[in-house]
Amino acid sequence: MLIIISPAKTLDFSVNKVKNTTKPMYLGEAAELAAHIENFNPDELTKLFNVSHKLAELNANRYAKWNINDHENRGKAAILAYKGDVYEGMQASEFTDSELDFAQQHLRIISGLYGVLRPLDRIMPYRLDMSTPLSFSGFRNLYAYWQDRITTHVISAMKELNTNILVNLASEEYFKAIDTEKLNAQIITPAFKDNKNGVYKMISFYAKKARGMMSRFIIKGNIQDPMEIKLFSEDGYFYNENLSNGNLWTFTRG
Repeated sequence: MLIIISPAKTLDFSVNKVKNTTKPMYLGEAAELAAHIENFNPDELTKLFNVSHKLAELNANRYAKWNINDHENRGKAAILAYKGDVYEGMQASEFTDSELDFAQQHLRIISGLYGVLRPLDRIMPYRLDMSTPLSFSGFRNLYAYWQDRITTHVISAMKELNTNILVNLASEEYFKAIDTEKLNAQIITPAFKDNKNGVYKMISFYAKKARGMMSRFIIKGNIQDPMEIKLFSEDGYFYNENLSNGNLWTFTRG
């Protein structure tokens, strides 16, 4: 199986505990994007990123310092640098070396700046959502720029794993960066819902964390048979056959 997840806006570059990190596959493309964004001033980034002026200044400073050569010494493994809800649920800092190796083979992170990342790929601090309305190098947006590259890599990674199973644990914003029509794959999309006043609903914070917990469940269990995913029971969730439909597998709690 190959698992796809989203990145996170929140980052932590305090300590890098992993020594055997790797070079991002599309680092050259990321460098060109970073150089392009460096031309935007904080006022322009406020509008482009739809963030506060304080966050715009932070990211203007990040891109001013962004250097392709710094990745070797100052870059941090992506799976440990991201600190959003998904990564809180994953708790990758607790993975053993063998679990990190499994993740490196079976997990991919879609990124607006780096395209697609393996867990141990070194990244630098940045902000760039895939949905950012940025035209670049003749492409109307980041989806147009990245889709062929990301799709080609996903196809190659699945061939290396000798699998046709793709587990979609990414948000819609990031998963649509893959041209799924070009994949000869069974795409399994787990959905997580909580009981709210007698009705099962998707609550964003809990669903994001659950995607991380499921990634952790697959990695720590060395799971390669997709049917074993249905055994997921972390934090009170369980597979709900009645609310599942085809390759949309629903997990509920409460």
